[in-house]
Amino acid sequence: MAGSVPMTSSVPLPRRPLDPVPSAPRAAGVPGGPDTGTLHWYDNELGWPSVPGRPPMLVTGVRFDVLDVPAEAGARALRHLGPGSPVALWGERMRLLVAVGGAEELPGVLEWLEWRGVALDLRALGAGGLMEAPARPGEARSGALPPGRGSAAGHGSVPVQGAAVWLRPPGPGGEAEASLPAMPAVGGPTGAPDLVRLVDTLATHCHRVRLGRANARPPARRGNQPLAFS
Repeated sequence: MAGSVPMTSSVPLPRRPLDPVPSAPRAAGVPGGPDTGTLHWYDNELGWPSVPGRPPMLVTGVRFDVLDVPAEAGARALRHLGPGSPVALWGERMRLLVAVGGAEELPGVLEWLEWRGVALDLRALGAGGLMEAPARPGEARSGALPPGRGSAAGHGSVPVQGAAVWLRPPGPGGEAEASLPAMPAVGGPTGAPDLVRLVDTLATHCHRVRLGRANARPPARRGNQPLAFS
C-alpha cells in the first residue's frame, strides 16, 4: 500500500467524459416556497439541473461529479483545490465537486495509486446520482432533514443541523466548472487542479481517519471464562 503518487509510471489516460444525462423529473414546486430562491439560483444562474423536494436535490454527472468523504479527511485535501472549486458540508461529511467523469475515473485512479483492496470511506456520485442542494449562501432553509447530524470536523468547520451548506460556494456562470479537479490533460497543460493528486490525498487521510476511529474504540469485553490449565 502506498500513500503517495508513484513516480515510476505515467498517469492513466483519462476516459471519454460521460455524455450529459437528463435531469430527474421535476415535481411541481410551490411558488414562493422556502427553497424557491435556491432552485432559481441553481437552475437559472448556475445552469445546474435540480429536483424540487424536501430537501431539493442537485443532479450529478451533468455539470459536475462529487467525491464524498469524512469532513476531517476532506479538510486535508482543500489545498489541492482551486480557490473557486466548490465544497459542501453535510453533517460530518464533506462533498468536493470534481469535473464530470471523475466518479467513473475513481476506481482506476485508486488502483493505479495502489489503494485497491483497502477499505476507504470514499464515495463518488456521478451520472444519474443526486446530492442534497445546499441552500444559497445567505438563504436559510427549514426542515430539510431529520435532526441528529453533528457539526463537521476539521478546518473550516461550521455548525450543520441536518441541511447541507456551502463551505466554498460556486461562482457565477461557468466559473465553477472551470476550477473543478480533472484528469491531467493529454498533450497540454490544464488550469484545473489535478484529480489524481486530490484522490491520493483523500485516500491517505480517509485511511488515517478510519484507523484513528478503530483505535479509539474501547476493547471488547470478555465474558466470564473459566481459566484453563494444562
